[in-house]
Amino acid sequence: MLVLTRRVDESIRIGDDIRITVVKIKGTQQICVGVDAPRDVPVLREELLVERSEASEEIESSNS
Repeated sequence: MLVLTRRVDESIRIGDDIRITVVKIKGTQQICVGVDAPRDVPVLREELLVERSEASEEIESSNS
């Protein structure tokens, strides 16, 4: 994992098409980030992917 320090309005580029910008810092435990990516690139929060995966597993086990 690459760990970077950024300030408000500073960005990180991923490839040519994705930019992540620090929008706001709230206290010491929370930041707001903006993600600029092409429409065909899904941008999801990690916890949503975990929830989807768990829900899919539950559906599969109940169908068996």
